[in-house]
Amino acid sequence: MIPIPYQKGVTIPIAILSNWLQGLLGESIPSIMTFIILLTFIGSIITKTVKPSFIMDKPFLASLFDVNPVLFIARGLAAVFAIMTLYKIGPEAIWSENTGGLLLESLLSVLFTVFLFAGLFLPLLLNFGLLELFAALLTKVMRPLFKLPGRSAIDCAASWLGDGTIGVLLTSKQYEEGYYTKREAAIIGTTFSVVSITFCLVVISEVGLHHLFVPFYLTILLAGFVAAIIAPRIPPLSKKPDTYYNGKKAEETREVIPNGYSPLRWGIEQAVQKAKKNNHMSKIFQEGFQNVLDMWMGVAPVVMALGTLATIVAEYTPVFTWLGMPFIPLLELMQVPEAQAASETMIIGFADMFLPAIIGASIESEMTRFIIACLSVTQLIYMSEVGGLLLGSKVPVSFLDLILIFLQRTIITLPIIVLAAHLIF
Repeated sequence: MIPIPYQKGVTIPIAILSNWLQGLLGESIPSIMTFIILLTFIGSIITKTVKPSFIMDKPFLASLFDVNPVLFIARGLAAVFAIMTLYKIGPEAIWSENTGGLLLESLLSVLFTVFLFAGLFLPLLLNFGLLELFAALLTKVMRPLFKLPGRSAIDCAASWLGDGTIGVLLTSKQYEEGYYTKREAAIIGTTFSVVSITFCLVVISEVGLHHLFVPFYLTILLAGFVAAIIAPRIPPLSKKPDTYYNGKKAEETREVIPNGYSPLRWGIEQAVQKAKKNNHMSKIFQEGFQNVLDMWMGVAPVVMALGTLATIVAEYTPVFTWLGMPFIPLLELMQVPEAQAASETMIIGFADMFLPAIIGASIESEMTRFIIACLSVTQLIYMSEVGGLLLGSKVPVSFLDLILIFLQRTIITLPIIVLAAHLIF
């Protein structure tokens, strides 16, 4: 997760490995992902009907294939969409380059390689004391500001420096292991799973303002910081229960620094104790491989199903244009040029974070394009990736929660972004 210089920029090793594997496998990745999605659906059918002992007697396989009806339907849709997209059969609205093609050939190709390396290496991040160290060092910062434990700072850094998908995965695993309550997991997953610095550069370049990357990113950080303070204190996040996954109870005193210890000394001691418990390489590899399967089979079908449906609505219906109309008077009040054109991008980001930048690229006003680019990132919840990942993970958020949080973040961050834009332009 450590940022390193690479090809005239800065990135993280997982991203380098991911790009290398994408280049190696090339155009075969969509076929591999289609096979995985189809295998997942077939496995779910067999588990639901036959209930074979070799699956039901193994907790990991049972949790992978014995899913609830909603996820079962999503896996069925994903299998159909993936096959139609791979072979370009059926209605073009499903497999075009802006709908199913965008998901299977672009996003899932990236997720395939990111999931592989992030899943395999995740135990190295979780099991050797890093989180325990940060829990002791940063609790006095994270708790009052964001109502979160100190260890959540690693989740935030994993998203900002790496990718939002890594942050969601890390949060889900920590929640399952009893380190976060339902409320804490929901806050982290919907507040800090931002796109990477690298992808931010792609967004600002798409609207032709790459020379303004520094003020663009500073604006995102400021708006995101304010949203991260406000969102956990209002529904639906504030109403999430402070209970743990499957009744597990984390130690109530895990964030308390004992008398006679400094935060650093206590954090190092806790980190060493954690590392001592993980001295079997076979267990680490097994856990990593299970992480990969969990993401490939548990998350990818949900992303394919929901992402395709959302992009179809965005591409072939005026729904998002209608939904953006209430923003016209607000944008005009804040003196945003070309307010009507900008309003069409306000809600469409819920389908895919990149759509506002694509649509807004044709707007003449640089200030308006800047606002659209910033807002598309700070809205954070988009169904083609983070939203689908959250629904496919164990993080306790519903589809309605994601809609409400998306709207909240839009309303909270828009005035800050517009004010910054007026100062810059």
